[in-house]
Amino acid sequence: MLFASIAAVQNLPEATGYMYPNEFELHWGLLIVVYPYLTGLVAGAFILASLERVFNVKALQPVYRLSLLTALSFMLAAPLPLLAHLGHPERALEMFLTPHTQSAMAMFGFVYAWYLAVVLLLEIWFDYRKAIVMWSRESKGVRKFIYKVLSLGATDTTDAAVNFDDKIGRVITIIGIPSAFLLHGYVGFIFGSVKANPWWSSVLMPIVFLFSAIVSGIALVLLVYMVTTMLRWKQISMTCLNKLGELLLYALIVDFALELLDFIHRLYESEESINILREMISGRLFISLIVTQILLGTAIPMLSLAWARFGRLPDEMRKILFLIAAFLVQVGIFSTRWNVVIGGQLFSKSLRGLTVYKLELMGLEGLFMAMALLALPFVILFVLTKLLPPWAPSEASVSTET
Repeated sequence: MLFASIAAVQNLPEATGYMYPNEFELHWGLLIVVYPYLTGLVAGAFILASLERVFNVKALQPVYRLSLLTALSFMLAAPLPLLAHLGHPERALEMFLTPHTQSAMAMFGFVYAWYLAVVLLLEIWFDYRKAIVMWSRESKGVRKFIYKVLSLGATDTTDAAVNFDDKIGRVITIIGIPSAFLLHGYVGFIFGSVKANPWWSSVLMPIVFLFSAIVSGIALVLLVYMVTTMLRWKQISMTCLNKLGELLLYALIVDFALELLDFIHRLYESEESINILREMISGRLFISLIVTQILLGTAIPMLSLAWARFGRLPDEMRKILFLIAAFLVQVGIFSTRWNVVIGGQLFSKSLRGLTVYKLELMGLEGLFMAMALLALPFVILFVLTKLLPPWAPSEASVSTET
């Protein structure tokens, strides 16, 4: 086996040290990076919506419905990277037909079904029910038929019925908060439970995943709110934008502190794996971890957000800084997922060798497929906003304000 390993390393010049034959090529590629990235956006967007509904943060009212629709759009696309990676999507139903309660990955199907059917769809339906009934009365043709179907025959729009909808919606939101935590926390749980991999094995992994999900969800809603408002030629609510920036800054600080604590803990333990991890960070992951995740995706956004939120700047300058910070946060969180998934497979179990990941362009595991899956939620969101407009009726247009 040793000779086979040496021969294989010679055939893969960028691999270094002692590698086991089955570790030259990574089993999880770009699609497995995309999967936790999408689920994190779902959880973060829903938690943001719950701040307005449950904790009465009125400044976030302009993005409440937009957050819900964003969470639903990304939720519908979240399992697709896994299905494409497996190559046999028809087998996905087997997790429901033959449930395996001892497997965290197998239980994902139930977590997903609970969150989609019981939390997101029900909350959106109760929140929109009155509006759907009114739209079904005012619309014509196909749109009228769609709204009638969506109303499910519940056409009562009296104050008592609307109050009932509001109470039920609030209860569902309260149930949805721990569900959102569970949805993304379990992804970190899967990685953190792999004791044989020192890059993944950490009790902080689920918490780090959870807070990075909150960070990415807030940044996404901020981006979507700013872009869609500008495209519709409406005035951006600076009260809402400032609150989003403030929440994003606080979440980013907590997330960075947790990741720093996890890193310090690994250094303090200094197990036999520390040398290979240090070599990996300073070599294979230097660009994606040090430059992209920490510098571009964390340090610069934190400074931008702090300056925009607490500095004495004109509104236009604040908007630019918020927009740049939110975009860089997305880049940083995607790099975080990359560093976890790909980084955890780059070193050998011998702890004496490193391999490389070669990104393909075409095919089910390729770059174009990943880009299509990342773009799909925005297409779904566009359709949903046309069918269920989330915009506040009191929005002022730019032309009338200037």
